[in-house]
Amino acid sequence: MRRVKALAILVLASLAMQPGARGADDRNVIRADRAALTLSWRGSDADLGRPGLLDWVERSAQIVSSYYGEFPLGKVAIQISIGEGDRVMGGRTFGAPDAVIELRVGRHVSAQALHDDWVLVHEMIHLALPAVSDGQNWLAEGLATYVEGIARVQAGNMSATALWSEYFADMTKGLPGAGDQGLDRTHTWARTYWGGALFGMLADMRIHEQTGNRRGLQDALRAIERAGGGMAERWPADRIFAVGDQATGTTVLRDLYAAMKDKPGAPDLPAFWADLGVVATDDGVRFDDNARLANVRRAMTAPYCNARSVSTTAVRQPSSASSIALASDSCSPSPSQ
Repeated sequence: MRRVKALAILVLASLAMQPGARGADDRNVIRADRAALTLSWRGSDADLGRPGLLDWVERSAQIVSSYYGEFPLGKVAIQISIGEGDRVMGGRTFGAPDAVIELRVGRHVSAQALHDDWVLVHEMIHLALPAVSDGQNWLAEGLATYVEGIARVQAGNMSATALWSEYFADMTKGLPGAGDQGLDRTHTWARTYWGGALFGMLADMRIHEQTGNRRGLQDALRAIERAGGGMAERWPADRIFAVGDQATGTTVLRDLYAAMKDKPGAPDLPAFWADLGVVATDDGVRFDDNARLANVRRAMTAPYCNARSVSTTAVRQPSSASSIALASDSCSPSPSQ
């Protein structure tokens, strides 16, 4: 089922404590790579119990750690409020003065719903990017919207077909409408989330294409994460793009920002899908592996070490253990499925 991103970023109201509800001193600590994630709880128990929720947090943290090569920050507080519902209802993230993720989860949520959840991965990705001005919130929300799906596919938590089906259906929401003045000046929900995601997808494709799949947006975001203190710091967008471009040896981020920041830059999405070999079907998409940039499409969702260790020609072949040789044995392990 297509996800509705608007429901993910909710302003979480304080939940009244019910009889027998947990107090603030009721905590769990999860170690994720270098990070200590301290969980606190509000509300009554979820039907599946606390272990299922702990597995969800740990799995999400591993997905994000695999994408960045490390968890973005060393200490994060995660506040989970249990209320009515059967899914992850929403979340929000703060970087300063201390990193905090607030989540609202339905007490009837199933293990499958938690396995398929994207909200917590999205919120954890926010931790990796330095904070930007309110007028450039599209960069934070858009990159989180784009990257969470890529990270989940790389980790084996989502299929590439499901991801590209979602992109095909939803990226059109990010296109400029009448009166649009560019990403920095048009602050609608669609342009903030899906316009920013469109920026990320275009940047990823162009970096892969220009570098022969030796680099991608993931290289830029890893470099940005390592150069700063994540969401706890505030950077101007120009600095973010300069660090990212240096890591890829291109000017893709700065060029794309110049084209989209204060004017309604509208990419030709039908041509984009055709180049990548993403073909619409009645129930999603299928892939055309003879398309001009089919190799780029595969590299964009390949695990990091695989994507960087194959030539442009090699990636054109169907991905398999025999056709993709690892450049090293240092790939981040996939989280448990």
